[in-house]
Amino acid sequence: MIHEQAFPYTLNVQPCDRPAGHFRWTIREHGKLLQRSDRSHSSEQAALKNGRAELERVASAGRSR
Repeated sequence: MIHEQAFPYTLNVQPCDRPAGHFRWTIREHGKLLQRSDRSHSSEQAALKNGRAELERVASAGRSR
């Protein structure tokens, strides 16, 4: 599992139960679930790359509020 933090957001990448060998990401704000991937990724790196891109989008939207 990969865990990255960009206060107040946290990005976690974890393996899926199904299909085996795939990964999903979640983004939390102050520990509360904000968003999660709607599809599984074939590798941990692919999930991390997609999660980082979404985290950047979420963080930039948060700054513009």
